[in-house]
Amino acid sequence: MRHIQPSQFTGNRPWAALDIERFDAATVRLHWTDEAYIWHVNDGPEVFALLTGAVRMHIRDAAGDETHIDMAPGDIIHCTEGDEHRAEPLEPSRILVVERPGSV
Repeated sequence: MRHIQPSQFTGNRPWAALDIERFDAATVRLHWTDEAYIWHVNDGPEVFALLTGAVRMHIRDAAGDETHIDMAPGDIIHCTEGDEHRAEPLEPSRILVVERPGSV
């Protein structure tokens, strides 16, 4: 059994990850970042759970229109396959991400 204290994890680069577990069809990773990620579309579903910090999740719809959701600790966002998005931390943040192994 592992006791993981997210507040004690700091990566050596933005979006550094601590692999927590890998299931047959999913990985569970703790990410630390202080820089925005790129716009991307995953090849499967993705779940973000903000543990510490503040993140603005940018979303682009099929028409190219952009909106965003400001996440606070405890908030969860579920992206389905094909959802274009980009996470922008507003301060150093720790995010638990569950996604398909090898996903972007």
